[in-house]
Amino acid sequence: MRTLLLICFSLWLWLLPAFVPITPLSSAASQPLAGQLSTPQSSAMTSPTEILSRLFTKPNLQREWFADSFLAQISLGEISQITQGIISSVGSYQSIEDVPNGFVLTFTRGTVATHLALNPQGQITGLLFETPQLIGLSLEDVISEISALPGETHLIATRNGKEIATLNVDKPLAVGSTFKLLILQELQSQIEAGQHQWTEVISLKEDWKSLPSGFLQGWPTGSSLTIESLATLMISQSDNTATDHLLNIVGRENVEARSPKNTPFLTTGEAFVLKDPANRSLLRRWRRNNERRSLESPLAALPLPTVSIFNDGPQAIDVEWFMSARELCSTMDAVADLPLMSINPGLVDADDWQRVAYKGGSEPGVENFTTQLTDEEGKFCVSATWNNESGIDELQFSTLYRSLIQAASEQSA
Repeated sequence: MRTLLLICFSLWLWLLPAFVPITPLSSAASQPLAGQLSTPQSSAMTSPTEILSRLFTKPNLQREWFADSFLAQISLGEISQITQGIISSVGSYQSIEDVPNGFVLTFTRGTVATHLALNPQGQITGLLFETPQLIGLSLEDVISEISALPGETHLIATRNGKEIATLNVDKPLAVGSTFKLLILQELQSQIEAGQHQWTEVISLKEDWKSLPSGFLQGWPTGSSLTIESLATLMISQSDNTATDHLLNIVGRENVEARSPKNTPFLTTGEAFVLKDPANRSLLRRWRRNNERRSLESPLAALPLPTVSIFNDGPQAIDVEWFMSARELCSTMDAVADLPLMSINPGLVDADDWQRVAYKGGSEPGVENFTTQLTDEEGKFCVSATWNNESGIDELQFSTLYRSLIQAASEQSA
């Protein structure tokens, strides 16, 4: 059996695709550490609950606690960084409960659902920490904590169109891949008008390929996909190549009409080129604003950089797509009923709701979560964004966002 290395605080690497890929230890909502989880089979000496507890109670992690195949994918130091991040987010370890399909770890400020796989020797072969859930916070407490984050934040929670929580609600902030909702909204409108069909077949163009997230950049030029497949990958996997194809198909001028502040509406490929430190002269011209439209041809002529440009942290987070909190929920509400919106539920458990529609986005220094949830009381939208040029704590923000959903839903019930 292939080893599953799943240590993640976030759903980001596979459930919450970002504008640019984030390495497992720099992301924060629910990250896998690799392989295939199975029912723990502990050694006679140590129970699964003891194995998990010591990750948070012993002063130093020991190499013999982990299978070699596990440590081939992540170091002890990186595992320690993850466990310390959990402690920083939800306080000191208190107890563990064995529950169906896993365990729940309790800390002073919250809980963390956890999944574990062991080999016959009682060594860890798979480990998944889900996004922490804070306990005991009121809606006002959560809003206060988000407001206190360094940099800029905004948020909104609505119940059947009525606002029940807001913070800087009209302030446009960079939202990473959540801008793709605008492209989907325009595509839906054009399909309803008969300009396109979901079943229409598109061939991949070399000039429209981008960098990850996603995987279509690796497909052969000329490969055929339907428009529905492209839209599904754009939302559920945040595929940047699918996104740039759809933007070209619907026309950037039509998306600009929906969000004039984002004129010219960048492709993801153009954004990567502008963020490349090798193209600082173009970035300076872009920042002068009045030259932006004239840069479309020069940007198209330059090669894509590698994702290593983000190794040193945030890069030009003013080269982005900007939306207000109100705009995010109104756009989500316009497209949420499409089946493709429910493939990736983001940071919530889809079983807790009648339906979940989700899109998130991130790059270093930028994070957004936007979710529409349906229950017996109707539709409930929650969106929150954090921008900080010095970088953000993804685990902290994903934890606060989950608490925002819980507190707002309880208050609006």
